[in-house]
This record gives sequence, C-alpha cells and structure tokens, in this order.
Amino acid sequence: MGEMNKPLVDIYTDGACSGNPGKGGYGVVLRFKKSNGEYVSKELSEGFETTTNNRMELLAAIVGLESLKKPCKITLTSDSKYLIDAIEKKWLDSWISKGWKTASKQPVKNVDLWKRLIDAMKPHEIDFVWVKGHAGHEFNEICDRLAVNAYNGDSLKQDIGFE
Repeated sequence: MGEMNKPLVDIYTDGACSGNPGKGGYGVVLRFKKSNGEYVSKELSEGFETTTNNRMELLAAIVGLESLKKPCKITLTSDSKYLIDAIEKKWLDSWISKGWKTASKQPVKNVDLWKRLIDAMKPHEIDFVWVKGHAGHEFNEICDRLAVNAYNGDSLKQDIGFE
C-alpha cells in the first residue's frame, strides 16, 4: 500500500460536561471501510472529575487521532465550533504566531490540548466537518451518549491540564 492509498477513516467526536466546569467526558467513534465494503467501528470514551466542555471536545479529537496506527485520510466530524473554527478559520495558526495569545492579547485557553492536537494531526490529511449537536446526526448522538455515560461512570480520571 503506497503513500497514495492512505486508509480512509471517519472520526466522529463529542465532549460533554455536567456543569462547566464539572464532571466531563468524551466520546469517539472511528469508522473504517474494509476492502470488502464492510465498516469496522471502534468506540472510545473516558470520564473526568473536573473539566470543561471545550477540553472534552478537544480531547475527543485528540484521542481519535492518536488511536490511529498509520497516516490516514480522515474526515473528522464534531459539533464543537471551538474546535472546528480554530482549525478552519486559522485561529490556531494565529495563536501560535502570537505566542499562544488571542487577538485580544489574552493567553489562549487549553494550550496543552491544542499542542497535543497539532502533534496528533501531523501525520494525517484531515477534513474537519461541523455538525449541529443534538440534531439527530447518528454518530454525533452515539458520541454524546458515550461522553455522558463516561462522566456518569465510577472510574473518573483527573484532567491534569485543567486549571
């Protein structure tokens, strides 16, 4: 399989919080089409004691990308304007060029996760797609359920980067 034939992967992500900040979780569905036309799906989720919705949205995308073993051509679908706009509207490039400051010279929030996302994106070709949350998109709804179930679970982790 040459460089021209990168595997095509669909990644659907969502983050959720109970309170913001509060208990939070993320949900990810990865879908890969095998050569026989069948889809293979993988679901990932995790819950945290105290975090924010935006951190969970970012972490969902990061974990989805980090779970891939080789460079892929990806369509990443999220209902997070924060995530999608930062990429598509080049906010991220601007923050980096300004030393992680916003247009109003404020420190960018969640720098730890943005840096991790940049690293996770490097090997891949990614199209980011925004979908409206809670609007009946099949995989967005599954991700939301995974995220909510994760933060309602027993084994919540610490979100180390949350301040």
